[in-house]
Amino acid sequence: MSLKTQANQITLVECLHNVEAKREDEAKTLLALFTKVTNEQAVVWGKDIIGFGHYTYKHNSGSSEKWPLTGFSPRKTKLCIYIMPGFEDETIKTLLDQLGKHSLGKSCLYITNLAKVDLTILAQIITRSLNIMQQRYPQL
Repeated sequence: MSLKTQANQITLVECLHNVEAKREDEAKTLLALFTKVTNEQAVVWGKDIIGFGHYTYKHNSGSSEKWPLTGFSPRKTKLCIYIMPGFEDETIKTLLDQLGKHSLGKSCLYITNLAKVDLTILAQIITRSLNIMQQRYPQL
């Protein structure tokens, strides 16, 4: 995570305007889904991360920075869904088995085609992720 990535560097309208045409409908679908699940307003982090809520991430060095609790980035080749606690939780693992076509990074859930995943399951993954983050960071 880089200190260069801060909240509100551009507006949501500007961010959505920069989304590839083929991702525009998917980005709007995810925006509605995340807004409903998190009950938070979207905030753009950097130039392309649409985040919801935030927490203070503490580095091993002792420095800290704010980062979104969850969110997504509508990238050219894949949608990146940020699941900040990662994918070790058994409930999340079980839900991933039911999600549909996806791949994983450390805390990124990659989806090439939103139509090939179950949005109800995705909402449950996001909800579980938020619950884990609230347990880890009780000050939220």
